[in-house]
Amino acid sequence: QQQWSNRIDNLAITRCDQVWVGDITYVRLKGHFVYVAVLMDVFTRMIRGWQVSRHLNQPLTLKPLEQALRQSVPEIHHSDQGVQYLSNTYIKTLICHGIEVSLARRGCPWENGYAERLIRTLKEEEVHLNDYENISEVESRIGYFIQQVYNQKRPHSALGYLTPVEFEQKNLS
Repeated sequence: QQQWSNRIDNLAITRCDQVWVGDITYVRLKGHFVYVAVLMDVFTRMIRGWQVSRHLNQPLTLKPLEQALRQSVPEIHHSDQGVQYLSNTYIKTLICHGIEVSLARRGCPWENGYAERLIRTLKEEEVHLNDYENISEVESRIGYFIQQVYNQKRPHSALGYLTPVEFEQKNLS
């Protein structure tokens, strides 16, 4: 297997779709977990794709990637070294779109800090505030949070207190 390095360490991120970051977290239900994968554009903080699943498997990460690639294509895709991100299908999808693969070193979560911060926000502002009954409720609530709150209404200090949608529109015009 090819070894990829961290291509975003000390990289000046100055434009939309320069770097996308991905990560996975879990949500506790009564008696079991479900998993959430997210894919975010670092420059705009826009969540480009997301997926909720009962299974920690390849479709969990591949579906958000395919969803995001229908809108745009990044120069670099950065993630941790989770097996879902290193699957042949996932890597081939990136390479076929001309996307450079970048990975944090094993055991170094700070090297995927943008994605880790997004996961923290998702947990603090949505997941930890709710007791979900089932996976459908998780999908519905997290979908609403991502699409209606996080991307549309939540200002970010790193974006000059604009929302991801506002910041992206400003930088595309």
